[in-house]
Amino acid sequence: MKDTKKFLMAAVMATGLALSACAPSAGTAAPAESGSTKAAEPVNVGIIYSKTGPLAAYGATYYEGLQAGIDHATGGTGAVNGAKINLTYADDGGDPDKAVTAAKDLIGKGYKIIGGTVVSGIALKLAEQAAQNKVLYISGPAATDAIQGINKYTFRSGRQSLQDVATAGSFIDTNGKKVVVFAQDNAFGQGNVAAVKAVLGAKGATVEAVLVPDGQELTPFARQLIDAKPDMVFVAWAGATSGTMWQTLSQQGAFDAAPIVTGLGDAATFGAYGEATSKISFLNHYFPGAAGNEVEKKMIAAVEKAGKKADLFTPDGFVAGQLIVQAIKEGGSDADAMVKALEGFSFDGPKGKETVRASDHALVQDMYQVKLVQTGGTWAPELVKVVPGDTVAPPEKK
Repeated sequence: MKDTKKFLMAAVMATGLALSACAPSAGTAAPAESGSTKAAEPVNVGIIYSKTGPLAAYGATYYEGLQAGIDHATGGTGAVNGAKINLTYADDGGDPDKAVTAAKDLIGKGYKIIGGTVVSGIALKLAEQAAQNKVLYISGPAATDAIQGINKYTFRSGRQSLQDVATAGSFIDTNGKKVVVFAQDNAFGQGNVAAVKAVLGAKGATVEAVLVPDGQELTPFARQLIDAKPDMVFVAWAGATSGTMWQTLSQQGAFDAAPIVTGLGDAATFGAYGEATSKISFLNHYFPGAAGNEVEKKMIAAVEKAGKKADLFTPDGFVAGQLIVQAIKEGGSDADAMVKALEGFSFDGPKGKETVRASDHALVQDMYQVKLVQTGGTWAPELVKVVPGDTVAPPEKK
């Protein structure tokens, strides 16, 4: 098991977007002047994402999906209302301070949309910048529930922890059971604890947590988990230590102590569970082929044409592209108009019908139950069940 293997519940997640339309008036991107050949002013879009750092692989798939999403939403023109979309990238490296510096730089240059990231802690910082500067923020794969309804300018293009947990609850009846959350002691892990308490606790479960600080030896925490005598374990983990974490749980006998439910991560994690693979119940945000609709097929084809492969967070980038285009198309360069353009927006995404809930900007979308099966000596995901988006939608925030 290599430490470089990553795992889903990451929180994870990738890429920021910042955009500014240089239109002379709010509401639409500037059209070409009537009777002239002068082109509309380009729209500058800033992307803050993890090009480097512990979640760089997630950032890469988000980036690839974004390219495909922009292309799809603009019909291959890369333009909205005649205005070209110019993409500018900044690397957050997984560092909140670096991300905020990049965001301030983009805002200072007149960008009207900030986007990204893979990292939940960074997402919260970028949401603050959006509110303070009244710019649109479209979060990436960062799963923290804390940005749901945090302010009028903040949206997301991926799922959130509450949707993961609600999907986990679709596997078993947790009423009267003890559920222990095993997670990293960071914004993502803490968010998952809160989500499990909110969702499974509401169904009658007693919820406890074992949180592991970064860089700590895992064995004592695995023993703490076993000593808690859980009826079910919910694992939320992301990043390069995922392989070591699963190996430690297996070596300490955690899989014999209680059923384990967790999120299926990207393709690099499929072989990370060893002999425990068949014992794990996997919830899933996305794997290639999960939806099977035309939009997903186009996304996969576009990514493969670019020499890459679709993966866990490719749809988050693709949907970000769809949201960016919708915001520009209906809102131009005015942040409040762009907010109105996205609130209640329902569209065909790579996971099927997706809707931006107007009240709190939660992105309602289908989720999946999956299992890993061996194919040609390697592990591959197989769909068990589609969990309808409305059944796992986060509780509404007013």
